[in-house]
Amino acid sequence: MQPFLINSSYSNVIDDFQQQEVLINKLKHRFKTYGYRQIKIPAFEYYDMYASINGIVNTDDMVKVMDPKGKVLVLRPDVTIPITQVMVNHPTTQNDRYFYIMDIFRYHDQANQVNERTQAGIEHFGKKSATTDAEVIALAIHTLQDMGFIDFKMEIGHAGLFKALISLAGLSKQELIHLQNFIQSKNIAELEPYLNSLEIDDPLKELIRNIPFLYGLPGDVINAIQKYGLQENMQAELQHLIDVYDILKAYQLTDYIIFNLGLINDMDYYSDIIFQGFIEFIGEPVVMGGRYDQLGKQFGASIPAIGFAYDLQLLERALQRHELLATPTTISDIIVYYHPSMQKKALTDTLHLRKCGYVVLSFPDQENSLTTSACTIHYQKDSCTLINKGNSYQFHDITEVQELLVMQEGEV
Repeated sequence: MQPFLINSSYSNVIDDFQQQEVLINKLKHRFKTYGYRQIKIPAFEYYDMYASINGIVNTDDMVKVMDPKGKVLVLRPDVTIPITQVMVNHPTTQNDRYFYIMDIFRYHDQANQVNERTQAGIEHFGKKSATTDAEVIALAIHTLQDMGFIDFKMEIGHAGLFKALISLAGLSKQELIHLQNFIQSKNIAELEPYLNSLEIDDPLKELIRNIPFLYGLPGDVINAIQKYGLQENMQAELQHLIDVYDILKAYQLTDYIIFNLGLINDMDYYSDIIFQGFIEFIGEPVVMGGRYDQLGKQFGASIPAIGFAYDLQLLERALQRHELLATPTTISDIIVYYHPSMQKKALTDTLHLRKCGYVVLSFPDQENSLTTSACTIHYQKDSCTLINKGNSYQFHDITEVQELLVMQEGEV
C-alpha cells in the first residue's frame, strides 16, 4: 500500500482551517466577555420567510432547493432575519444578547456560482439607548484590538438622520434611489446636476449636496452639520449620535472613531445608528452593523435590536496582510515521550492526565518536532522525568506529576 501524502494544496487548506479556528476562538471569547450567548439556526429555511422581508436579501441571490413536499427552501442567505424571527416567536422581558459563527450562502454577483462566507456576529435585542449602541460599537472595536490590529477606523453614521432629512424633500422612490446611489459612491459629478433637477428648497438642497463631505473627526462633523440649522427631528437624531460618542469617550476608544454621515448603506434595513470598520490596506469593511428596530415589525412585533457581523474571510486576509496570522503548530499543555518498553505506563498516565483536563500529546521517543510545549514528560527504560519551565524532576507515579504541576501552576 502506498503511503498517503498530504500535498501542498491540502496542507494549505488544513493550515487555513487551523488559523480560522484560532480566530473564531478569539471572537467567541470576546463576545462572551460582554455577556453574549451562542445561538445556531438551521442552514435551510423556507423561502417564504426571506421573500416576505422587504429590501434586505435579493431573492435572485438565494440558493434554492425543493423539499420532498415541493416547498421551496433556501440555504441561509442571512443570519439576522431568522434570529429576529426566533425572538418574535419567543419573546422575553429581558435584554437578550446572542452571538453566532455561521456560514451564509448567496449566488456570487452575476457568475452564477454559490458564494459561501463565514460570518461572526452579535445581536442585541432590547430597548434602544445610547448606552447600548455605544457598548455594541465598543465590542466591535475590542474584537479588532484582540486580533492585534492597530491601524483601523470605525466609521459611524446615522440612517435615521438621513431619513429625517430626505423626508423634507418629498422625493419619489426612484428619485430617492438615485440620490442614495450618488451619495453612497460620493459621485459628486452626477450628484450636483441631479440635485439641480429636483424641486427642493435651496437650503435643503445645499445640505444634501454636502452630505458626502460630512466625514471626519466627530467634533468637526457635528460643527459642520449644525451650521445648516437642523429641524427638531433631525436635531434629535444628531443628539443620539453625540450621546453615543460621549459614551465611547468613557471607553477610551475615540482614536478609532470617524463620523461619516454619508454612510447610508441598506437604508431599508437600518433604522438608526450604522457603522462599519476598515483596516489599513483592506479596501472593504471587515465588519458592518447598526440598529434595525423596524425588522421585527415585518414579523408582526416591535422588537428593537442592534448588531454587527464580521466577514471572517476578510479578517483572515487582513491578518495575513498585517502579518498577524502565524502558521499554526500543535500546542499542548504536556508532551509525553516514551521508550517502547514504557509504552503501557506512559499511555495509562497520559489518559489519566487528560481526564484531569490537561491537553496531552504522546509520542514514541522524540519523533515530533512540530509540537510545542513548556512541559514534557520522558518515560525512559530506567527513569521517568518531568521537565517543566526548565526544571527537571524525577518521579515514580502520576500522582507525583500532578502535585508538581499544581505546585508550579500556583507559582505563576
